[in-house]
Amino acid sequence: MPTSARTYGQFCGLARALEIVGERWSLLVVRDLMLGPKRFTDLQRTLPRIPVSILTSRLNELEETGVIRRRVMSQLDAGVVYELTEYGCELDHIVLDLGLWGARALTYPKPDEVFTLDTAIISLYATFQEEAAAGVHVNYELHHLGGEMIVHAMVDDGALKASSGALPAADLVIEPQGAAILDLLNGKLSAQDALSSGKVRVEGDPAHLDLFTRLFHVPPAPERPTGLTVG
Repeated sequence: MPTSARTYGQFCGLARALEIVGERWSLLVVRDLMLGPKRFTDLQRTLPRIPVSILTSRLNELEETGVIRRRVMSQLDAGVVYELTEYGCELDHIVLDLGLWGARALTYPKPDEVFTLDTAIISLYATFQEEAAAGVHVNYELHHLGGEMIVHAMVDDGALKASSGALPAADLVIEPQGAAILDLLNGKLSAQDALSSGKVRVEGDPAHLDLFTRLFHVPPAPERPTGLTVG
């Protein structure tokens, strides 16, 4: 548990949660471990701006609180990896919901902002609309950064499996220009306009692009605040 200097001094579940994962970089470490075990060097690659000392501290803290654990790989190169515990895996939906909430405040990436492969994959999970995917079977391949980064999404009756790399059996290959994928996800750009303007190029049935905008979507923020009803 965090030292007294880093606690809120409140008997509250939210306060305790923030003491465990509220330190800077902690939730991003959890985010990247959601995609599977990683070595220390893997996390340095997916979090290129985190100082080594801070990454070491966060890993130690998350391990002490039971969110992650270390494991020695059984392969010949037997290295140590970090992975989420069962307790840590319960953060999956919390992280995705928080990511979707934060996506409503995104505009366009700044020149100094990093967009990683793990971020691209997690964004698919965060924006995935399970209800719209009921009974749907479709596979997508997405090219980011001019094809330098490729991810795929396999939708199977309300379930999603996303990962890195090309997908030979993809029903549609999507090649967005610039930040067009953001405009598709937040509804600023329709599938038809994306295709007719050349902002998005596709290989496959263009109708699958319209379906994509329904399967992966960032809902608009509420126009007026809502909250808990008390009393």
